[in-house]
Amino acid sequence: MSLDDHSGRIPVPSAAPARFIGSEIYRRSSFGRSHPLRVPRVSTVIDLARALGWLAPQLYVTSPRAKPAALTHWHRHDYIAALQRVEATQQASVEDRTRFGLGTHSNPVHPQVYCRPATAAGGSLLAGELLAGGGVVYHPAGGTHHGMPDRANGFCYLNDPVLAMLSLRRMGVRRIVYVDIDAHHPDGVELAFAGDPEVLMISVHEEARWPFTGTLGEDARGSAVNLPVPREFNDSEMGYVREALILPLVAGFAPEAIVLQCGADAVEEDPLARLSLSNNAHWSIVAALRPLAPRYLVLGGGGYNPWSVGRLWTGVWGVLAGQELPDRLSPEAEAVLRALVWEGARQGRQPPEHWFTTLRDAPREGPVRPEIRERVAHLMRRRGRG
Repeated sequence: MSLDDHSGRIPVPSAAPARFIGSEIYRRSSFGRSHPLRVPRVSTVIDLARALGWLAPQLYVTSPRAKPAALTHWHRHDYIAALQRVEATQQASVEDRTRFGLGTHSNPVHPQVYCRPATAAGGSLLAGELLAGGGVVYHPAGGTHHGMPDRANGFCYLNDPVLAMLSLRRMGVRRIVYVDIDAHHPDGVELAFAGDPEVLMISVHEEARWPFTGTLGEDARGSAVNLPVPREFNDSEMGYVREALILPLVAGFAPEAIVLQCGADAVEEDPLARLSLSNNAHWSIVAALRPLAPRYLVLGGGGYNPWSVGRLWTGVWGVLAGQELPDRLSPEAEAVLRALVWEGARQGRQPPEHWFTTLRDAPREGPVRPEIRERVAHLMRRRGRG
């Protein structure tokens, strides 16, 4: 069966059972009623996976909360102190906003403004330790790729992908590939590893979208490959990018570990991007990367439609755990999706029926546009593989 076969199980090689890192903090915390991250995401994935019988207790690992000292492996001490103080006082000063990016529309003050991202960071730090001897870890609360050393940025208070990769380094892992298929460019991760010859970063993201970095001409002194893609980027185009760019570069780099940021905001229904992928495109990349390194960490990321995020990320766990993706969800799983509410969103008023009854989207295939082929060829030439 090919990776693009849209029926039944996506094949993965046999290996030790994948582990799932989660926490109940995501169920009881929110960025606020008007923020795009007001929607339930990780809790939906946990509930769906359990309803489907995919998440046995021995596979689930509760995420620890990272200690401040662990966060300062990359973040500045004064920023971490400010984040803790803002949570304790529930107030952000003018300096907190201007210097640290706290208390802004994108990164508001909320009751768990430190504890929630520190828990996600703790999960990614733990993932590096769990993967020391090899294996697969899924951490859907991770993927906050915009966080900067000294400030919050783009809904991200901390940068857990960077912390995960540094954790792998402390475990003795040197050569790491970071692949990012979020709709937004991972500016924080690129900053962290710019010029590092033992890290290869590959990002596929929407062009001319915030943070407006990661243009085709940027390569961060050789450690990053950035592919900005046009609006309405479809499954066939992502399949081409996967086969012609991502997989050859990853295999050629011979990594000891792969970290995949699997943001769900590149699917067609997401309100913060204008790409047109189905969740099949993400699952095919998840499956295709797995055999290319002995250590594999899959993170979440963006995604602001609760049904598309929950279904996509639950399917990611199904792929990693070797589960059959059902044509029709069980009544228990369907009840999880029917209970979701998307307040203040036009799409949430009359969700289509398949958002409740299936995990798999209909494939969104189409022509591979010449500009996609040209950009891939350009990047492969720059890497000496054209």
